[in-house]
Amino acid sequence: MIKILNMAYIKKIFLILFVLQSVMLFSQDFVLPLYTGKIPNSKNNGTKEIVEKKQITVIKNVQNPDISVFLPTNRMATGQAVIICPGGGYWILAYDLEGTDFAKYFNSIGVAAIVLKYRLPTTGNSIVPNLSPLMDAQQAMRLVRFNAKKWNIEPNKIGIMGFSAGGHLASTLGTHFDYGDKSATDSIAQQSCRPDFMILAYPVISFTDTSFVHKGSADALCGKIPCQDLLINYSNERQVTKDTPPAFFVHADNDSGVPVENTLAMYKALRANKISAELHILSEGEHGFGLALNNEHVNSWTNSLKLWLKWLNKKNDVTENDRKPKHN
Repeated sequence: MIKILNMAYIKKIFLILFVLQSVMLFSQDFVLPLYTGKIPNSKNNGTKEIVEKKQITVIKNVQNPDISVFLPTNRMATGQAVIICPGGGYWILAYDLEGTDFAKYFNSIGVAAIVLKYRLPTTGNSIVPNLSPLMDAQQAMRLVRFNAKKWNIEPNKIGIMGFSAGGHLASTLGTHFDYGDKSATDSIAQQSCRPDFMILAYPVISFTDTSFVHKGSADALCGKIPCQDLLINYSNERQVTKDTPPAFFVHADNDSGVPVENTLAMYKALRANKISAELHILSEGEHGFGLALNNEHVNSWTNSLKLWLKWLNKKNDVTENDRKPKHN
């Protein structure tokens, strides 16, 4: 009897090891530096990067920007990918709460996820501080698009996601992009940095409307005594054009950190330009709720996001088929 039990136990162990090996073979996560060689707009001021792990993992004083890549199994992959910008007021990065936790969620629904560790304008290691976050987001999009085929991603299904100040960065990329420099010798620089869609969670949007501006983020990015042109440039509701990508919004009505009017202003600007957008205003949640696993009501937004991504994927496939030449 003991021998039979031992054999059954051994078989169970082998099965667990086989499953773990399969996961390791077909699910990947790895880190890539954003830049090879000298980091642009960078200077060495002697500060050190700090990672603090308490209730959440916080990164301060980012020195070397990078992307952490999380890929779903090939069998589950939808072809979509999301670059995630954690929030933190442009002072810190809430790296797991608004980064790696979501990467795991996206993988569970077949979406590739790339967590961006971007430079912060408040660290003092940038030549022109307000330029570094956007430069890093643009480079991340180019890098992911360049590696799309290798990572089983469709190059026209890569979106940007951001939370709070990370939502400001995501919306900045959605309104401040280019289609790549086709004459560049660097293959990455040739890639478009336009996101195909935006996911904006309780985002900072406006730096000019004093009735709902998030002054902490504005001061961090633009300085405490900025010129008006800089504030206008980074007020993304004022930078929407007909080429701005479609968006999904989620925000709590009772957000006392970043007022919901930020989301409403961006949504209104997209509507004015006839750009598709989906808006979810939750009656509770306050600021920084993330996945909200302890609140079923607030957490329901992630299912809405999953359905929106499926709809977007289907819509994208239909559009691509319409573009293909018809044969008689």
